[in-house]
Amino acid sequence: MDPFDNERNRRRRNPFDDFFNNLGEEDFERIFEEARRVMEDMLRDGNLFKNVEPGKAFVHGFNITRGSDGKPRVQEFGNRSIKSENGESKISEEREPLTDIIEGDEDVAVTVEIPGVEKENIDLNVNEDNLEITVDAPQRKYHKIIDLPCDVKPKTTKATYKNGILDVAIQRKEKKKDGEGYRVNIE
Repeated sequence: MDPFDNERNRRRRNPFDDFFNNLGEEDFERIFEEARRVMEDMLRDGNLFKNVEPGKAFVHGFNITRGSDGKPRVQEFGNRSIKSENGESKISEEREPLTDIIEGDEDVAVTVEIPGVEKENIDLNVNEDNLEITVDAPQRKYHKIIDLPCDVKPKTTKATYKNGILDVAIQRKEKKKDGEGYRVNIE
């Protein structure tokens, strides 16, 4: 089997076809503008890596998904560029983890990638409309405040952590009502 066989490669289905084929020109422009803005912010002070301490890891990436409205969502993750007291940018030790939120009929599920830490180092704080995740371990630091898509019951929160993946489930305050609405009479 020749991995460079162009005929074979043309027949293979691209896993991104379904995602990108349904995006319009406006969607691509929005994704491009968001990525350009982030890179400009990171490069504004000259060299992106000049503020990274030698021997320290630096992570930064993008996750592009399609929202329930069909529009693309660009999410950044990794170390952030922050302003110091004297106005210079520096790279934060805290990483913003990659997250995924799934809104169900009865609950909200949040999956967070926080590899390289022990579950004892993870601090979760939940209120009715957001979830805050803080990890302060010697080897890694993470922090993120996640705005939840609906009001939840904080005391129903259940969380598991395995192989670097934190799964959190929280019951909704009210069950999701599909298709119910208020009929408006037009005069």
